[in-house]
Amino acid sequence: MNTPCAGGETSKPCYNGCFRSPFFVSDSNKSQNSSVSVVFGSSHDLEEATSYTLHPYTQFTNHEAIPSLQESYANFTKAYPPFGNTSEVDRIRAQEYPHLNLSNICFDYTGHGLFSYVQQQRFCPSTSVASSSSCPPPSALEPPFFDISHKPVNLHSQILHGGQESEIESRIRERIMAFMNISEADYTLVFIANEVSAFKLVAESFQFQSNGELLTVYDHRSEALDAMMEACKAQGAHILSAEFCWPRLGIKYKKLKKMIMSKRDKRKRGLFVFPLHSRVTGAPYSYVWMSLAQENGWHVLVDACAFAPKEMDTLGLTMFKPDFLICSFHKVYGENPSGFGCLFVKKSSVSAIKDSANNPTSLGIISLLPAFRQTQDLQEELQSETSPPHEIEVVSVSEIVELQTSLESTPSRRGLSSVNEIECKGLEHADSVGLIQISCRAKYLINWLVNAMMSLQHPHHPQTGISLIRIYGPNINAHRGPAVAFNVFDWKGEKVDPLIVQKLADRNNISLSSAVLQKIRFFDKNEEEREMGIESRVCETERERNECGISVVTAALGFLTNFEDVYRLWAFLSRFLDADFVEKERWRYMALNQTTIDI
Repeated sequence: MNTPCAGGETSKPCYNGCFRSPFFVSDSNKSQNSSVSVVFGSSHDLEEATSYTLHPYTQFTNHEAIPSLQESYANFTKAYPPFGNTSEVDRIRAQEYPHLNLSNICFDYTGHGLFSYVQQQRFCPSTSVASSSSCPPPSALEPPFFDISHKPVNLHSQILHGGQESEIESRIRERIMAFMNISEADYTLVFIANEVSAFKLVAESFQFQSNGELLTVYDHRSEALDAMMEACKAQGAHILSAEFCWPRLGIKYKKLKKMIMSKRDKRKRGLFVFPLHSRVTGAPYSYVWMSLAQENGWHVLVDACAFAPKEMDTLGLTMFKPDFLICSFHKVYGENPSGFGCLFVKKSSVSAIKDSANNPTSLGIISLLPAFRQTQDLQEELQSETSPPHEIEVVSVSEIVELQTSLESTPSRRGLSSVNEIECKGLEHADSVGLIQISCRAKYLINWLVNAMMSLQHPHHPQTGISLIRIYGPNINAHRGPAVAFNVFDWKGEKVDPLIVQKLADRNNISLSSAVLQKIRFFDKNEEEREMGIESRVCETERERNECGISVVTAALGFLTNFEDVYRLWAFLSRFLDADFVEKERWRYMALNQTTIDI
């Protein structure tokens, strides 16, 4: 038996069954040990174990019949014994993220959290979690931790020459490079305002050859991807997209391979944009696609925005070195989604970027500066030392950055907070737990949730063939990402509008998202017409049907998600088994608020 790699060389990928192999190769041989008390390396093992999590039940037709939280958790831990090894996450959540409770269940965050909720509370110290409503939101106060300033520079110049940066920017840069397991000798990190700006910036800066191409692998619509495609079209690039097979939404293998290996001059290939799994459906994609694209002359951009913490450790940059990598960071998980995007550019790939003469100043590149509170204190300090009373002196950002170093050596000055005190505790928490526990925890929780969703059946389901929940993408799968796309259907087989599901979930303190699936190919024309007919929008031609897509509800699990979170989501969805649930919620809302609501 292979020993899990708990540390050591993170540049070399290690695969022991707790997380996805980049080559996406499943063990076809069933383990001789039929006990469920194993580390589940294949989807078959995991599926067998997951079947025990609701034992002895297999389906539920009444929301009042689902087992209690306590009973469900007991069955869950019996089926997945290794989950007990992840208790460190629960301890961190309880101590550092007390806002994650029954009134704040989050399934709408992706990216990495930089700081903890307890850290943020320093900016509103008199407020407790119980009375958090009395505290203005972070946007109403000075921006905590850091502020951002846009830089009038193009990407090529930023990579080659950099520029003056504050101490806080330098420290956060070093911390993120270490967290992402990326060497500064190989890559340059550029801070970007947000994910959309990062994708657009790469598209505008990339040096497409004549008849160059953009090839993407996305089973859903994306604002960032739309911005990238528009920028590429403006340069005359051809847009190509992978297609996905209904209903599990696996990549249509032969078509993508043909597009990657088309018999063209490899020097005139373009940009291949590739996520390791769908952030909407959780469908996993093999690293082989990235390797194949590199071998055939494509520049590769890896979309790591939906990566779980420490998942970069599986990438093994000594084996796979994309030209670009984009990820995002937010300030506090479940509380403060503001933050920034990160664009990593391989230094040996700078030649693929337009030089300064051919690339005008781009919007989106930013600098990180001390937070407004600290900046204000620095201004007051400078004015008190250099200005006569009652005289106001305008202080520039560059003066603040220069003054910061001298003030760091005198932390006793009232009101000043040293940059040395700034800790990215959100990243430290993920580092302390490690890749194996984070990956195992996410795998058990997402597969339990998928199985629990599929157990909800309308009465007389075998006769009607109608399930309450339809999953889009993989079902129980050891390799799937920590996200699920689904829809709710009533007893007549009509889809409940995803926005209604979102709205009702929000009233139950559960935050979900919605998305639109696209580029789906059906093998059965009748099935395609039936599925697209479910959508509220009628599409007349095949092309319009592709553009129409399928609207879905999405839930993304985070590093701090616990079993109670996924159980509460399941319990909420089970209430749709009551045929009058939506109408009851409408009247309940009217009674409480004396107003109507459109649902």
